[in-house]
Amino acid sequence: MTTPKADSAIIYIPHGGGPLPLLGHAGHEAMNIFLKGLAAMLPEPKAVVVISAHWETDPPMVISHPEPELVYDYYGFPRQAYEIAYPAAGHPELALKAVALLKEAGIKAKADAKRGFDHGVYIPLTLMLPKADVPCIQISLSKGLDPGRHLLMGEALRPLLKEKIWLLGSGFSFHNMRGFDLQAGPGPPSVLDFQNRSFQDWLKKTCADEKISPEQQKQNLLDWEHAPAARHCHPREEHLLPLMVCAGAAGYCPAHKAFDIKIMGRSSVSFFWRETVY
Repeated sequence: MTTPKADSAIIYIPHGGGPLPLLGHAGHEAMNIFLKGLAAMLPEPKAVVVISAHWETDPPMVISHPEPELVYDYYGFPRQAYEIAYPAAGHPELALKAVALLKEAGIKAKADAKRGFDHGVYIPLTLMLPKADVPCIQISLSKGLDPGRHLLMGEALRPLLKEKIWLLGSGFSFHNMRGFDLQAGPGPPSVLDFQNRSFQDWLKKTCADEKISPEQQKQNLLDWEHAPAARHCHPREEHLLPLMVCAGAAGYCPAHKAFDIKIMGRSSVSFFWRETVY
C-alpha cells in the first residue's frame, strides 16, 4: 500500500493549563511559540475537527451548531480568562458526516446542536489560527475512556481526511496535576523528572519510530498502562486519549515529526502526520 501526500493533517498537541497560555504565564512560553509556528508546517485547512480532553459523553457527540459559543470550563482565574473570544463558525455538514462515519463503525454517535467549544478547542486554536476564520467542529471522548474505542473512533474518522481538514487531538502527554512544577528552574533531575521523561520517550518511540510496525504501534497504545511511569503521567487518561484518535486516523503510521517541549516544568510531546493512508 502506498502512502499518498495528503492535503489534511493529523495533530496531537498539548493545550496547556486552562486559560494560562493566553494570560502570559511563563510556564507556557515554549508551548505558545510551538503552537504559533506549527500552522506554517501544515497544509492550510478548510475546517478543523477537534477531539478535546474536556468533553466526555456516552455515546460520543459531535457539535453541529453553526455558531458555537465558548464554554469557560475552568474556575478561579482573573476576569480576562472569561472574556476570551474565538468566534470561529461551526460546520454542521461536516459534523453530520462525522456522526455518519462513527455510526458506520458501530459507534452510536449523535449530533449536538447546543453545546459550545470548550477550552481544549479555543485555547490552542487562538494560538494556531488566530483569525478564527476556519470553521470547526468538536467531537467528545467516549465515557469509560477505553483506549480501543478511541482508536476505533480514529479509524472511523479517517475518510474525513479527504475534506482538507486538520484532525486535532487536543490533550496533554503529561497530565498529573500534582506533578507539574510551576517554579521549575535549574537543578539536578528528580525522580519526578525521570518518570516524566521515561513516559514521553516511550510515546515518541511508539508513535514516531519508523521501526515500529503499525500493528505494534496499535498494540502499544492499547497497552499504554504498561508503559514506564504511565499512571504517574496520567492518573486519569482523558488527556492521552485524543492521541489514540489521531493514531487510528493516521492508520498507525509513524508520525511525521515529534516535538518535545516543557510546559509548567514538565516535558510534553506532540506529533503531527502529513502523510496518511486513507
